[in-house]
Amino acid sequence: MSSVHIDIADDAAAAATDGFYSPAKQKAANRRPTVLTIQRARQTLCAAKVKLILAVLTFSFIIYVSSKLSSFMGWNPHYPSFVSSPSRGGYTVLINSWKQSSVLKQSVAHYASCRSVERIHVSWSGSEPPSEKLIARLNEIAVLKSEGAQKADFIFEVISGDQLASRFRPKSYPNTDAIFSVDDNVIVPCPSLDFAFSVWQTAPLSMVGFVPRTHSVNKEQNNVAYYIYEGWWSVWWTGTYTMVLSKAAFFHRKYLDFYAHMSPSIQNYVANERSCEDIAMSLLVANVTGAPPVWVKGKIYEIGASSIGSLRGRSRLRNKCLNDLISHFGIMPLVPTNFKAVSAKNEWLW
Repeated sequence: MSSVHIDIADDAAAAATDGFYSPAKQKAANRRPTVLTIQRARQTLCAAKVKLILAVLTFSFIIYVSSKLSSFMGWNPHYPSFVSSPSRGGYTVLINSWKQSSVLKQSVAHYASCRSVERIHVSWSGSEPPSEKLIARLNEIAVLKSEGAQKADFIFEVISGDQLASRFRPKSYPNTDAIFSVDDNVIVPCPSLDFAFSVWQTAPLSMVGFVPRTHSVNKEQNNVAYYIYEGWWSVWWTGTYTMVLSKAAFFHRKYLDFYAHMSPSIQNYVANERSCEDIAMSLLVANVTGAPPVWVKGKIYEIGASSIGSLRGRSRLRNKCLNDLISHFGIMPLVPTNFKAVSAKNEWLW
């Protein structure tokens, strides 16, 4: 008898064409999905590796750009020796008061109610000393309005000589790194204040505040520039600012030391001129950091009347202060910026 050789491949091919079932056909059919599955798995693995590499490169790029941007904005995580670490607890509210007892009571009551306030420090700069009754009432208000188990400390100091320049030279040194300097007639809502504090924690070398101002060069004579102190409308129009006023701003407590140890010529000038101490502080911080301040978006309210802000000839006086102080510093340290810190919680559009 002649033997018949049956090739499995031929059988499978025949079965594939004739449509009938055979074991060879079934085996071939089972083999093909396995090969395809392995190929697909390899392709998926390769794609995953590519995505992982791209993700690592992207993350590294973001870190690099962030570090450069932080350095550009003055937000440098490598703090100099005088900043051990950003204040993580709370802050001191340093209130500059000007003979307004009723306004001061409202101000103390408000800031005592803000949860992150650890101390309220009032600097009384009126020519007439306050009554003991007023001081006792302010202390009582601070205790009653404080939130939580941690009551805010209350310090009241009378500035001798009726000098606004002494508002940054308290006798009792603050126990927090963060100082919020504010005029007695300025109210910043607690949520806005806490947000500004969080911004300051990222930039503890800078002044972080709610009232931006700028300057411009009016003319130059004999290679000496004459600067103009610009108000809010210039900031609104140009979107650029170079200062945030200490009437509502955070800064590090070490600047109080630096302010007290400025050159005698600057200290004497500020002591003899009215309404120049805030410009001096802005110039001091800019001179130390070489960086711009940070403007925080937020509403602030003024209560009562501001005896300081209503002085006649204020614009002329501010121009004179700016130019004279720059001359004493020997440099124009102010740095312009367009940056504004905004809370994402309050924004509808991105």
